[in-house]
Amino acid sequence: MNTPICDFVARYCEKAPLRLHMPGHKGVPLLGFEARDITEIVGADSLYEASGIILESERNATSLFGSAHTFYSTEGSSLCIRAMLAMITRYAAEQGRPPVILAARNVHKTFVTAAGLLDVDVEWLCPHADANLLSAPLDLTEIETRIEKIKPIALYLTAPDYLGALPDLAPIAKICHRHAVLLLVDNAHGAYLKFLPTSRHPLDLGADLVCDSAHKTLPALTGAAYLHVSKNAPTALLAFARDAMACFGSTSPSYLILQSLDALNVYLIGGYTQRLASALSRFSAARDTLTDHGYLLFGNEPLKWTVLTKPYGYDGFEFADLLAKKGITCEFFDPDHTVFMLSPDFGDGDCDRLVDALCEIPRRAPIASCPPRAHLPERACPIRQAMLGARERIETDRAEGRVLASLQVSCPPAVPILVCGEVIDADAIEMFRYYGIRFCEVLRTLV
Repeated sequence: MNTPICDFVARYCEKAPLRLHMPGHKGVPLLGFEARDITEIVGADSLYEASGIILESERNATSLFGSAHTFYSTEGSSLCIRAMLAMITRYAAEQGRPPVILAARNVHKTFVTAAGLLDVDVEWLCPHADANLLSAPLDLTEIETRIEKIKPIALYLTAPDYLGALPDLAPIAKICHRHAVLLLVDNAHGAYLKFLPTSRHPLDLGADLVCDSAHKTLPALTGAAYLHVSKNAPTALLAFARDAMACFGSTSPSYLILQSLDALNVYLIGGYTQRLASALSRFSAARDTLTDHGYLLFGNEPLKWTVLTKPYGYDGFEFADLLAKKGITCEFFDPDHTVFMLSPDFGDGDCDRLVDALCEIPRRAPIASCPPRAHLPERACPIRQAMLGARERIETDRAEGRVLASLQVSCPPAVPILVCGEVIDADAIEMFRYYGIRFCEVLRTLV
């Protein structure tokens, strides 16, 4: 497999041309990589009108993932999520159907803002009894019942979720397609799932549109991502994709990130599947060691360990701080969890270092408090109306009965407590307090 983008840039650098084009650094090192940072000069192709080396590289990625086409994003899965919703909105219009999407609550905030910008109507699956803010178990009966009732154009799921819960998408896809509903999956944390001994990638389980953040679990630069269109998806979606990406994407995509995606294709066919399989065996044994030591781990995603810290006697903040003092930086922590993201490129010593550090932390009496349960509040107005309405900032403790105007969430994990246009109730205020959110923006008036 070739690397057409990387090869073009290497040849360009060898010529040492006088760079009378963007970027402004003209290839002169400040950080060291500037010589390879170019723009859409002749021969470099153009991401959103790809017909040359970028298209050739995307076709290499397409063959790896088995899609109808895999499109590159240099702006992460956020761009791909916006594009997916734009594609679905246009598809609904051509089908003469309203743009209604059924979605689980643990979506990334980009889904909510994209729905607002596109004026998509979102219907939410009711939170499962075991649901929390970040993880929402799925009930097949409820999914089918809601699909039959509201007749959405698409079902939108986050899988795997931020804590590493990986649902079985195959039966969900069958339900969707039985009712002529498209399945959209935010697989930002699961690009590597394609390369497991048995693929668990959403494309292979029946999803129609999927986004992957290559940079989250594969060795790509931050911002590198994919939008996959399934071979089984309506052909119209494939025709809409490039325009949808261009609608929301920068006209100056990073050529460094494009090279990263290009080089990744060769990396993935160069023994990655075998390295991943070998690593999973080591990680499974290490996970068993932690369980034997008294740890409770959440989720079933192979390259993510989520430690439930309170049963071990710590809140997540204290636990992460203890590890930081040992030179270990986790992906995320909150009052209940500490999340670690592993890699098949870890050496045995890296995994042993993490396990040893965890086992050195003394176990204490469990902390009994639990996170507030996720709930479905009253909706006062559409997302778009709330997003674009006049607002004021108030203390969350005084916000009961007001309508949320903007998402109160940081990234990570970027999962909203409430959605724009929803009424702030007592349960929401409890959750705001639990996660340390003291202020929120609410609508001044509801026109």
